[in-house]
Amino acid sequence: MNTAMTERLVRFQHPEKALGYLGGLDDERLAALFGLDTGSYRRLRQGYGEQTRRAAAGLLTDPGFAAKVDRLPFTPGQHVLAIGESTTDDLLSWFEILRHVIDLRRPADGITLTNMAVSGQTSTQALTTLPGVAFHRPDWVLCMLGGNDAQRLGAADGPTLVSLDETERNLHALRHLVARNVTARWVWITPSAVDEARVAAYPPFRRAGLTWANRDVDAIGQVMRAQPDLTVDGYSVVARRTGEGVHLDDGLHLSLAGQRALTAALVGTLTDRS
Repeated sequence: MNTAMTERLVRFQHPEKALGYLGGLDDERLAALFGLDTGSYRRLRQGYGEQTRRAAAGLLTDPGFAAKVDRLPFTPGQHVLAIGESTTDDLLSWFEILRHVIDLRRPADGITLTNMAVSGQTSTQALTTLPGVAFHRPDWVLCMLGGNDAQRLGAADGPTLVSLDETERNLHALRHLVARNVTARWVWITPSAVDEARVAAYPPFRRAGLTWANRDVDAIGQVMRAQPDLTVDGYSVVARRTGEGVHLDDGLHLSLAGQRALTAALVGTLTDRS
């Protein structure tokens, strides 16, 4: 496995989440799964952490953004939890940037952030996370799902991995079942737009017969926007910037610049509409 692929896997794949039933995997075992020694694995993860902290610090140089962070409706001692897929599980994700933004700007508030997102997760699979959500007893749940549901199999006109009707059912069920056990404020974040040209040209997707179309992604966003809870329009944030380096080479995953833009949109929406 080449270095670039290893770095990408460490960034997006986190076996300690998917294999939580094993009772926890230490760094030595996780490093071995990626073909790395423990020191190299830790340095990679530390490097991603430093990138997100720099991204957070960069956002905070804008006085307007910093003032919005001061007004975020997360109160001292609260617990913020994220449910999602690779856009959130990414070690350079909007949620990890948010973690550093709060740590840098409001260090005395003791706000806890827990990232329960799992790369590759569909809305159907997310239903299995319900016991974990209930265990953490969060005060806020930030939910960004649907990107994997929208992938089309075999060809551009092939079936989606999860039908739109089933996605809608899953999202409603997830929201309803969490509300039965946890009195948390719920925030939807719509799946981000893709760069269709890059998706179509990306060799691994072509070999696997996978593709994504913005019409499918946006349809899921419309389901979220129709809900009574607060919704952050992650789709439009990225769609407005397509071609500006907000995607990686696969056209699906967000670059650090894309993740920064999503963080700013989340903070803005939470302060303006909460």
